[in-house]
Amino acid sequence: MSNRKDWDTYFMDIAYMASTRSQCNRRHVGAVLVQGKKLLGTAYNGAPMGVPDCSEAGCMLVEEIELKVVEDKEEVLRKQRCIRTIHAEQNLLLFTDRDDREGSTVYVTDQPCWTCANMLANSGITEIVFHREYPKDQAKVSGLMLARGIDFRQMEAYEPPPGTLTDVIN
Repeated sequence: MSNRKDWDTYFMDIAYMASTRSQCNRRHVGAVLVQGKKLLGTAYNGAPMGVPDCSEAGCMLVEEIELKVVEDKEEVLRKQRCIRTIHAEQNLLLFTDRDDREGSTVYVTDQPCWTCANMLANSGITEIVFHREYPKDQAKVSGLMLARGIDFRQMEAYEPPPGTLTDVIN
């Protein structure tokens, strides 16, 4: 019996290793771009190059308000987001070529937020595989991926490599 990892686990492990480069106090996220079994790029969330990051300058929190209608009742949802960092998915798109993205898969430690999902939806990729869910945007992002025909799946039973999992502040 072989203890060789399957490809999903292998690439998700690499995404988690990339996340260890993040200096964000709220969430460490890593992403990798894969075409077939070929690794084309890695990225993590962080401040732009040469700019102080969250560990040096603190988080830059903004509050967003979203109006949601549930059973004919309006609900106001409040979300706090740090805007100091560029998300891992955004960095991945910035540092990979469009031609490489066509037909590729993105492995990301956390389900993409709405903004990243929009960007990924137009990037040429055909699949997103994530580990940790992001409930704030779950329904919208799942709907978008379905509408775009992008395979969107969670690795629920996955266990990250030791020392790579960080606490998450939503």
